Amino acid sequence: MSSIRVLGTEWCGDCTRAKAFFAEKNVAYDWVDVDVDQAALSECVELNGGKRVVPTIIFEDGDILVEPSNEQLAQKLGL
Repeated sequence: MSSIRVLGTEWCGDCTRAKAFFAEKNVAYDWVDVDVDQAALSECVELNGGKRVVPTIIFEDGDILVEPSNEQLAQKLGL
């Protein structure tokens, strides 16, 4: 299990971009599709003040990035 969890959907362009960024930078993460996993959907909505916003990316240190740019991801990861 990775220390990064990505809550997203297969149809989301920002989710696809974030997954591609992680792949390009060889960063391990756990993908959770909120269209399939009801508990993950509930978590996503709770973390986003009642809204379903994807991708919601949860880091081991407790930080959460919502719809981050590649630049924000790189900064968070120290790349």
